[in-house]
Amino acid sequence: MEPKAIVVAGNGINADAELAEALRAAGAAPERIHVSELVADPERLLGARIVGFPGGFSYGDHLGSGQVLALLVRRSLKAALERFVAEGGFVIGICNGFQALARMGMLPNRAALAGSAPNPRSSAAAPLPAAAWEREVALIHNAGGRFVDDWAPVRFEAESRCVWTKGLAPRLLPIRHGEGRFVAKDAATLASLEAEGLVALRYGLEGGTPPPGAPPCPGNPNGSEADIAGICDPTGRVLGLMPHPEAFLVAENHPGRRRGRRDPTGLDLFENGVRAARGK
Repeated sequence: MEPKAIVVAGNGINADAELAEALRAAGAAPERIHVSELVADPERLLGARIVGFPGGFSYGDHLGSGQVLALLVRRSLKAALERFVAEGGFVIGICNGFQALARMGMLPNRAALAGSAPNPRSSAAAPLPAAAWEREVALIHNAGGRFVDDWAPVRFEAESRCVWTKGLAPRLLPIRHGEGRFVAKDAATLASLEAEGLVALRYGLEGGTPPPGAPPCPGNPNGSEADIAGICDPTGRVLGLMPHPEAFLVAENHPGRRRGRRDPTGLDLFENGVRAARGK
């Protein structure tokens, strides 16, 4: 049976069709729903197995990328989303969606660690308890001071709790953002993300965990701390990432195709999520 997926749409979000197509191709049954409809009826979230926050420029990125969407969701949808995740739901936020999840505090939500599985290798994390959704990380202006529209090398952390990225091979993925530089609020938070398996993917095709204070790797396009390109919550079912796997579903889209380069597309990330949402 195809798990139902809700893709948040409207008010400056512009990658909802791409995200819906990625989920459809992975075996889900996506429905694009305007954020105002969800605010009017938050219970609609509970009829789905997957909720996606796409890329774009929600509310014109006024007050900062994803900030207005984050405030709206936190005010009107927080209780429904907490229940959704507690009941085993899956969430993905891409680019502007990741910025919103970070600003609203749904990621990384380390307060949930007390109720999650202690083994970072486990994909069967315990339900998420009610938590404060404290803002602990942010995506800020790129170190180069400009919008970047390119392809970036990424690798996926084998020790991560993240269900979406488990077992994926390194590859190039498209990026398009002006505020993609990942920062944690302090060194202790960053160390906790590493120790608890909440880092899901990094820039660069190879290498381990960068030591504290290490300079960005050559493939890091925005200066993110520890080359972090995406993180998950303690359940492993909520993922936020800056690269756009939904924009690379067809091998022919690869910029190196004429030179014979063959990277995996972004589809397998969504297949992981949909497979897990089916309970398999």
